[in-house]
Amino acid sequence: MTDLAPDLALALELADLADAVSLTRYRAVDLDVSTKPDRSFVTEADLAVERAIRDRLAAARPDDGIFGEEFGTEGDATRQWIIDPIDGTANFLRGVPVWGSLISLAVDRTPVVGVASAPALGRRWWAATGMGAWTQAPTAELGASEGETQGAGGAVPGARRIRVSRVNELADAALSFQSIAQWRDAGYLDQLLQLSQRVWRDRAYGDLWSYMLLAEGLIDIVAEFDVKPYDLAALVPIVEEAGGRFTSITGEPGPWHGSALATNGSLHEAVLEVLPAVATTADGGDGGN
Repeated sequence: MTDLAPDLALALELADLADAVSLTRYRAVDLDVSTKPDRSFVTEADLAVERAIRDRLAAARPDDGIFGEEFGTEGDATRQWIIDPIDGTANFLRGVPVWGSLISLAVDRTPVVGVASAPALGRRWWAATGMGAWTQAPTAELGASEGETQGAGGAVPGARRIRVSRVNELADAALSFQSIAQWRDAGYLDQLLQLSQRVWRDRAYGDLWSYMLLAEGLIDIVAEFDVKPYDLAALVPIVEEAGGRFTSITGEPGPWHGSALATNGSLHEAVLEVLPAVATTADGGDGGN
């Protein structure tokens, strides 16, 4: 298997760069905000972060392709860096701290490296295939045990390995469904209500935060519609390396299908049974904010 350690190290470097750029404009009173054709927001920070990442990748990995939210696709897709410069732009421009940069490397369309960095929360999560899922957080916060800092994925000072929960019954599960509007517009509102009646607790934490709570074992199910590959690609390795499962709402693997269902693995089939396909497409969403 290819050694992903150099690519993970680069992804973490790119996250440092992204954080440095985005934090300088977070809660700035003169932040420049525009509306894209799909009516989602883009700020000067989104553009600056993606430019900075692209410039670094051009120097460090000139033969790799790039797929970014703001500037599209360039280069070969065999090894493709997938970038969401600021996931949660609506939060960023309102001053809500739940936002971050998502950086992924996909090889033959399979995400194998993922970094989710949320500098306003003081948190970062990362993973690479075969190297585990990790975060930087106080030991007490995650209940880390001895040995959990070992391994190449934990070579960052203060790193702690993370794992999904062991909940195996829907009645004991915590769900994050992102937003009612997503489910209504996708034609799945009835299924959401059915699922909410089957689980112990439901909330809408939103954006990357939901998936990282899942990877840390703090919630058990995350599902959403109206998303693009750059909203999801970095999250896939983190969830899977933490022991979870990541598909579309209808069970297809990967971030390419316009919807997402992430679970602790044990609950995945049970959730899919509650969310049968309906007479509307769940693909092709425009998420990202």
